[in-house]
Amino acid sequence: MTTPTRRRTLRSRLLVYISRATSALTTAWNALAAAQRRLLTALAAIRPGRGATTRIRAAAAVFQRGIAAFNQTAGAFVEAWAATDLPLIYREGAHQLLDQADRPTSAWTWTARHQAAVTALSAQYYADLMGRVRETVRRAQAFLRVAQDTARGTAFAPDQLLAEHRLDTVIYAGDHRHPAHAWAQAATSWQTVAVANAGAARTALDDLDISFLEVRDGPDCGWESHDDPDRANRTLRTVADALAHPAAHPRCVREFLPRLDLRGRTNITFGAPL
Repeated sequence: MTTPTRRRTLRSRLLVYISRATSALTTAWNALAAAQRRLLTALAAIRPGRGATTRIRAAAAVFQRGIAAFNQTAGAFVEAWAATDLPLIYREGAHQLLDQADRPTSAWTWTARHQAAVTALSAQYYADLMGRVRETVRRAQAFLRVAQDTARGTAFAPDQLLAEHRLDTVIYAGDHRHPAHAWAQAATSWQTVAVANAGAARTALDDLDISFLEVRDGPDCGWESHDDPDRANRTLRTVADALAHPAAHPRCVREFLPRLDLRGRTNITFGAPL
């Protein structure tokens, strides 16, 4: 039988993926922000007169290389995350469920249905992360245009430019800005938990032929969102519901446990506390 210690070990593996991903994305964003600060320092040192335009262009060219480096580094990480890490995370979730059901993980294989499931998830999450990368590149290019224009005048204010165009942030809906590290941790933790739980739920259905899962979650976590009054922890859900809601929010700790003992039962109230 799977012990709590073994479950914690499996969960810790997911935390490694989240930590590495957060670090990689934060490093890319921080490098771009450092290039932004160097550009502002270089422009602030330029005085009007002969050669000013040439020096502004030279500083801008250096920053353009910083943008290109960010785009390459962040883009390469996202490609590797979607192509390699997410499938491994999906398999971790599948193996975790089999382990909890006392079934050998060695019997699990990448069936067509598993491949289709992880391919769809990887494509979706690749698009989400690359959208943030492209958005940041556009913001960096817009900042560069403004910085060049103001550097040619007499009212160059680097502190104000930095405050208005911080590139170490990610912009959410409603123009809310969040530090890149906080965004990266939230985004990758959401993706990691959702993909692992999708692997678990699909394995429950396809490999164990069970339709019901027990949910373990934070005591105050709702089923569809954190504030959903339908509490998730220690409730029964169908596999279909689990696939629809593998996670409720970033940093979610949701986990699905197989209930082989409920095969054939028809008098089950879903969502009711156990």
